[in-house]
Amino acid sequence: MENNIAVGLDIGTTKIVAMIGRKNEYGKVEILGIGKSKSLGVHRGVVNNITQTIQSIQFAAQEAEAAAECKIENVTVGIAGQHIRSLQHSDYITRPNSELVIDEDDIERLINQVHKLVMLPGEEIIHVLPQEYKVDGQAEIKEPVGMYGGRLEANFHVVVGQVSSIRNVGRCIKSAGLNLEGITLEPLASANAVLSREEKEAGVALIDIGGGTTDLAVFKDGIIRHTAVIPFGGNVITEDIKEGCSIIEKQAELLKIKFGSAWPGENKDNEIVSIPGLRGRDPKEITLKNLSKIIHARVVEIVEQVYAEIKNYGHEEQKKKLIAGIVLTGGGAQLKHLKQLVEYITGMDTRIGYPNEHLAGDSDDEVTSPQYATAVGLVMDGLKRQERKKAEKIIEEAEEKGQLEEVEEEIISKKPERRSFLDKLTDKVKDFLDNAE
Repeated sequence: MENNIAVGLDIGTTKIVAMIGRKNEYGKVEILGIGKSKSLGVHRGVVNNITQTIQSIQFAAQEAEAAAECKIENVTVGIAGQHIRSLQHSDYITRPNSELVIDEDDIERLINQVHKLVMLPGEEIIHVLPQEYKVDGQAEIKEPVGMYGGRLEANFHVVVGQVSSIRNVGRCIKSAGLNLEGITLEPLASANAVLSREEKEAGVALIDIGGGTTDLAVFKDGIIRHTAVIPFGGNVITEDIKEGCSIIEKQAELLKIKFGSAWPGENKDNEIVSIPGLRGRDPKEITLKNLSKIIHARVVEIVEQVYAEIKNYGHEEQKKKLIAGIVLTGGGAQLKHLKQLVEYITGMDTRIGYPNEHLAGDSDDEVTSPQYATAVGLVMDGLKRQERKKAEKIIEEAEEKGQLEEVEEEIISKKPERRSFLDKLTDKVKDFLDNAE
């Protein structure tokens, strides 16, 4: 197997996607194969049936392997689900010797300090993202390494989740015969696939509407500022149509996709869809106006919850303003007139996000559909992780031979300074699975 291939595995509530990609000579991501299967053992982003999830993962992996004509071994998986929450936290350390400049170890110490936060039972810190630092009271420092100072403070964005849910995902991957190479937060993965650097600088909220959950990631000044997972998605809309029109789920889903609209004013009263009855019963007639009223009510609820989270981040303060507005992605972003409704509720500029920001120009239309944003982001994350590992290896070998100065700048720039929390978490989950058997 070529080592420059990465596999993203998006374990969703509605579908499980395995996507194989590699970088082409222009540094863009080329998707070699996609496999997807119906996700049966996942509810609101959390695995609730291990056996079914393993089967779905294997099915998706085999389909992707057949399309790409290569074997999958390592995968990068996304974690989301209703158990994820985030909080803001500030912490500080006092340095024993302020004559020395601040280095990586100080930052490591400060980040480890955050670990002493008291969590709810079963929760663990998944990700710690430093926002900005303060050195001896001087605020708004982006990178304190190399500065003098006695007291180092930082504001952190801390993401917390249930460790059992994450282990269950790891278990499914391992039992499906795959190797867990990396864990990424799904809102971060989707954001990387869909947003441009300018948007992240200007300030933007990415809303990823999945089947079981809606993920939010807020960026400003290029840094992630807020994440949230709201336990509603496209499935509750289908559920409402099913109940409201007394039809079966399959028909409700088709109605939503084919005729659904988030804006009830569009349809005339006389537009009617006829749905075949069950087993010899009379067909049902449903007006499109009623259909879009049902959808509208539920979508408004989802959007209002997300908007409450955006306000929660502090969007109304001048310096926290999200100039680039909102980007909608995920399968739920394909609902007609959703953009207009979101603009109407939030008063913010909105666009639909397609994951083509970093994809090769000749990518298939299917790949650039919003429903694959997370999978594309996971592939990108896997590729990045491989580059870092390669860079580390080259640097280590050069250090052994004492030829460090001959190593190109480009490689050194790819070596990660700090191991991120997600890397540590991946190792923890791997160790746990290896010892748990």
